[in-house]
Amino acid sequence: MNRTLFTLAALVALGPSSVGHAEDKTLYVAAYGGSFEQTMRKDIFPGFEQKHGLKLEYVAGNSTDNLAKLQAQKGNQQIDVAILDDGPMYQAVALGFCAPLAKAPVFDDLYELARIPSGKAILLGINATGIMYNRKAFEENHWPAPTSWTDLEHPKFKGKLVIPPLNNTYGLHALVAYAKEGGGSEKNIEPGFKAFKETVGPNVLVYEPSPGKMTELFQSGQALVAIWGSGREKALADTGFPVAFVYPKEGAIALGVAGCAVAGGKDKPEAQEFLQYLLSPEMQIVMATGFGLGPVNKKATLPPDKQVGIPYGLDQIGKLLVIDWDTVNQNREEWNKRWVREIER
Repeated sequence: MNRTLFTLAALVALGPSSVGHAEDKTLYVAAYGGSFEQTMRKDIFPGFEQKHGLKLEYVAGNSTDNLAKLQAQKGNQQIDVAILDDGPMYQAVALGFCAPLAKAPVFDDLYELARIPSGKAILLGINATGIMYNRKAFEENHWPAPTSWTDLEHPKFKGKLVIPPLNNTYGLHALVAYAKEGGGSEKNIEPGFKAFKETVGPNVLVYEPSPGKMTELFQSGQALVAIWGSGREKALADTGFPVAFVYPKEGAIALGVAGCAVAGGKDKPEAQEFLQYLLSPEMQIVMATGFGLGPVNKKATLPPDKQVGIPYGLDQIGKLLVIDWDTVNQNREEWNKRWVREIER
């Protein structure tokens, strides 16, 4: 018997499971770049790879980019796990890109707000959209820390304010926040557009979607204040840069980070297991300390010094404003076109 026939015979004798393990297995995970990617690669991927004997490949991109990838690959998905902001995840579910969640004990340990009604995606953690500012610059200018969304309308911030664009969840949150400040809501977005045309928009240096460029704008001193996420602020603060995060008195906005196993591809069981792994108390703590994601697993306990700046515990998470995604997603394409035409012209 030659070597090739011997190898095949040995694998058959060992059984189907051994054949599977002999194959080169790769799981493709699409998620955010920046500090999120760094923590995933360094502190989360290795343990899962070792346990399951596979390779994890990272597909970096913001939520709208990765949703576009799912749309482009429809019927032949190359991504196995998608991690998106909650709004785009609702869209992904509606478009049929997410498989039903497999049952697992870890789901019994989650806060109720982590559950997405379809049963095809789950929140992996919570961020808050609020105000980030340069503490040192504010002290030098003798400016009080901002406390309200309306503070960003002050003329002293002209050319010093940065906000992500509307196709970014932080930008969408900003539009809704100012709509509510003007007496509107997701169902009446006009006051939001009015604010960006007349009071907020004139102060904006740039509508910046890239986390890396946002960081550069602060480090160079071009930007002193921004609408951004609690997790992003934590990542910048952890470098030693003097930034702080404010939960506006009217309420910061909940930004859920959601995950799903992608349907229409290889349907690998490891995709479901990876979601369950991310929801374990151990990984919830890693995500909280690594990039400021508020835990959704009740058993994930953080020491007081690690709770600073992130949504933690049901009491704090319960104070966040929740977006009406059903209404937003029905109108988002129209709003995006109008935003480009009227605000970022």
